[in-house]
Amino acid sequence: MGLEAWFTICVLILVIAALVSNRMGMDIALLSGLIILMVVGVVDVHDAASGFASEAVLMIAGLYVFAAGMQETGAFAEVARKLLGRPSSVMGAQFRLMAPVALMSGFMNNTPIVAMCIPLVKDWSKKLKISPSLLYMPLSFSAILGGRLTMIGTASNLLVIGLFHDYLSTERPWLNEVGFTTPPEWIQFFGVAAIGLPCVILGIGLIIFCSRWLLPERVSIEQIDLDYSKNYQAEMVVVKNAPIIGQSIEEAGLRNLPGLYLSSIERNGTHVPAVGPDEILQAGDLLVFVGILDSVKDLRSFRGLALATDEVEKLSVNTGSRTLVEAVVSANSPLVHRTVRETRFRTRYNAAIIAVHRQGEAVHQKIGDIILKVGDTLLLDTHIGFIDAHRDDPDFYLVSQVSDSRPIRHQRAHIALVLLLLLVALLIGGNKVGIPPLVAIWTCALLMVLSRCLSGTVARNSINWQVLISIGAAIGLGAAMDKSGAAEGIISVFGGPEQMVTMHPAFVLVILFIFTNLLSQLITPYAATALVFPFAMLAAELLGVNPLAYVFTLMVAGCNFITPIGYQTNLMVYGPGGYRFLDYTRLGIPLTLLIMIICAIAAPLAFPF
Repeated sequence: MGLEAWFTICVLILVIAALVSNRMGMDIALLSGLIILMVVGVVDVHDAASGFASEAVLMIAGLYVFAAGMQETGAFAEVARKLLGRPSSVMGAQFRLMAPVALMSGFMNNTPIVAMCIPLVKDWSKKLKISPSLLYMPLSFSAILGGRLTMIGTASNLLVIGLFHDYLSTERPWLNEVGFTTPPEWIQFFGVAAIGLPCVILGIGLIIFCSRWLLPERVSIEQIDLDYSKNYQAEMVVVKNAPIIGQSIEEAGLRNLPGLYLSSIERNGTHVPAVGPDEILQAGDLLVFVGILDSVKDLRSFRGLALATDEVEKLSVNTGSRTLVEAVVSANSPLVHRTVRETRFRTRYNAAIIAVHRQGEAVHQKIGDIILKVGDTLLLDTHIGFIDAHRDDPDFYLVSQVSDSRPIRHQRAHIALVLLLLLVALLIGGNKVGIPPLVAIWTCALLMVLSRCLSGTVARNSINWQVLISIGAAIGLGAAMDKSGAAEGIISVFGGPEQMVTMHPAFVLVILFIFTNLLSQLITPYAATALVFPFAMLAAELLGVNPLAYVFTLMVAGCNFITPIGYQTNLMVYGPGGYRFLDYTRLGIPLTLLIMIICAIAAPLAFPF
């Protein structure tokens, strides 16, 4: 092994150490390592930059835009609400939660799916009188498992397929010797499911039957009902032709909402207090809710409901730029001691007051009749520019945006679902009509914007540039390992090429799984698969076997179950579940071992060596 190979290995070790220490961002650490290798001449500029122009990176960027369109229209939320149902036991709740989440994660980024289900888990916990700790971790794990059902399930799947396409674009005589032929598009799209589907089925089974011993109850039932300091009253109206018309309060999903309760209904001038779960909803019903900010925010996304105040409709605000803002009335404000109607608030600020909070309680009055006082917190439906325009306004003490509060474009949900079917169809058979995967993904992403499923601003902001930079840099590091001979040098640890050819291909597959999984826990699946891919291809070449089993194993091996820091969905449920670091290890290690065994058996059966 030459000097360049040793230097590359040392740089790689430093990059991994920087990532493990959390003292440097993922993108900065990987990019720094790549730049060092360019400066010393280990890898030239063309090879180093090839990762950023990679087909895989461009496909992942397009998929971020497409997934944002699915989220903005609430298309998957509507499907989830119907699939999840109403469980009656812990095991029933776990199954009803994990099965649909895994299925949806095969076709959409799992981060928004988990975010959407977190309040649902809290609701179930209250209803079933169980600890949410028994549901949050299974939620995250099922989302990770489901990402192994299709090529678009996770960004790392697209990355592996993209790297494989790049690898095949160069003449590889050894592939002809083993009789390899490029698999058809449907195999590339669904091929990972040959391993991923058994992983989903058996993985969910393991979680359900073993969680009683391996998953502790970290949050008590009493802690579910927290005393929130900020409550609002929000009035919603059932719109004409709403899908919830004719349903009971419980059937519509409006009973036992997390942190929110339906206090009354006004119907045709009649006040209906103490609303029961069997009350049938009618068009024009005015529903009065009282609850915490997050739940009031979610009401705006509920299909069939609209804010009761007509002030919102009169705003000169584009739908794509609407957001919720909290503003605290100052002592010098001209709003003090006047009713909302008298202040002409909408005309003055181009914002509509939809709820008022005062001294720990919601103000239970019609919005227009509320007399504003110093310190009142106003929940406003307005435009994004309100924050900058009034941040230093003496009329308010504090102005802050409510995160993720854009209105859902329910009327575009059917368009988003049609585009999803179109994307799957193009990825499966697009090459037959001259549409490669990259073109298919970006065509559907562009159609999402043109059909107004999301705005151009949201589309631009949806792209995770840190992930793309990290993947591009990791691909460049992989190229450096290949060019410098570092990959062959590391393989020599196992006895060199001469020793490797005597190994069974299935044994090498297990080694690749372990290596990739360990790296994924430390430096994310994206970087891990990019770094391990050259080893997988070199191993297949030395053994003289069909590489497909190794390619699809890399997609599955990036599952992160052992630590909370390895994947974003694990971190999302870490706090709400009250988990400790080693709680993930207790359930994650048996689950990872199960996935490894499935890979060792299913991969060679589905893609013979």
